[in-house]
Amino acid sequence: MKQLIKNVHILTMDEKWTEYQNGYLLIEDNQISQLGEMTDSLPQADRVIDGKKGILLPGMINTHTHTGMIPFRSLGDDVPDRLRRFLFPLEQVMTPELVRTSAEYAMAEMLLSGVTAFCDMYYFEDQVAQAAERMQVRALLGETIMDMATCDAKNAGEALAYCEQFIQKWQGHEMITPMIAPHAPNTNDLKTLEAIVKLSRKYHAPITMHVEEMTYEMEEFAKKHQQTPIAFLHGLGYFEQDFVMAHCIFMTEEDMALVEQYKEQVRVAHCIGANTKSAKGVAPVGDMLKHQITVGLGTDGPSSGNTLDLFTQMRMFANFHKTYLADRSAFPAREIVCLATAGGAKTLGLFDQVGSLEVGKQADLTLVETQSVNMFPIFDAYSALVYSASASNVSDVWVNGQQLVKEKQLVKKDVQALRTTLYQQMDRFVAEAKRKASEV
Repeated sequence: MKQLIKNVHILTMDEKWTEYQNGYLLIEDNQISQLGEMTDSLPQADRVIDGKKGILLPGMINTHTHTGMIPFRSLGDDVPDRLRRFLFPLEQVMTPELVRTSAEYAMAEMLLSGVTAFCDMYYFEDQVAQAAERMQVRALLGETIMDMATCDAKNAGEALAYCEQFIQKWQGHEMITPMIAPHAPNTNDLKTLEAIVKLSRKYHAPITMHVEEMTYEMEEFAKKHQQTPIAFLHGLGYFEQDFVMAHCIFMTEEDMALVEQYKEQVRVAHCIGANTKSAKGVAPVGDMLKHQITVGLGTDGPSSGNTLDLFTQMRMFANFHKTYLADRSAFPAREIVCLATAGGAKTLGLFDQVGSLEVGKQADLTLVETQSVNMFPIFDAYSALVYSASASNVSDVWVNGQQLVKEKQLVKKDVQALRTTLYQQMDRFVAEAKRKASEV
């Protein structure tokens, strides 16, 4: 099937920053087959979409989230040590069904905001994979491993066994890539961390992990090992695998020099919203980029960053990093859009497939309408996306050539039905959450 999108301002996000001010793009089956400036003789198509002067860009890529955690949103947001007082205890009541429905709801939210691919870390990850398959999105999914009893494993050994079965089941899927997701360096012992590297090598499976996110994590490794967590993980062989490190708030100059040596395999998912909401700090992304470290944007989970769209992250990135550096000119808007698209694709190892609009790539596209009151006038399309636009301006979304959002509505799913089902499954969770809240 051929789909022609015309009358759009195309931001290709390719290496040359190519733009087409009055452009068209042709999708043939699941790939981009043509794009360029509008002419009198446009290619023939089975379906023609008038973009109405909207901005067409690659689908956005969320490099770190926890889709199973929709039930946690707005819970204990301002409570100190929320992780151990709310999140860990309440995760004990999560069920496979609740995780699956939460994940579907989260994917609906991401699609409606223009996110077409994401990296997830949670429990019952096979349920998340089933949800991703049904929602027809592109996903890298990691089963969480940690040295404590969780809702789907009594210990790290059981979590590793679950993870291996998960990899065996989903490896080779067109749209889903199974990963290994140790929670953090300080929540797994040495034996488990070593076993994870062996499992990654056995299946050539990528790894994702929270790294250098907590002050107590940094203090523990300094005291026990006289190293940073990054240096410690390097010594265990993590940098020889495809490795996505989430957060890296406290990354040192020495850490960056080390990661630079492995820049093809080791990348960073930057979650500015969650990091600043929790008052942990602002990761030194500017210095990372100077060290040629690949960085993409992530939302973190719906309890940490609250929303799952990258428009929020782009604006917060601009505001916090400019303030942090005391430099209004730092990070021009197009560089921030790049972090949400091409940068995210590179972070997740997907740039050969998606992340830019180029002939031969998969047709993962986001169309942002410019008819709303907040989108006029537009002198710079990149600035409009970073400083003016919001998720509500996303009008149409394609993943792998299939249109999944049309005129701001999901094509194949009903958000209200997903919400109703999720709410019905949350009874026990809500009761336990209220009990926990009463103890604060």
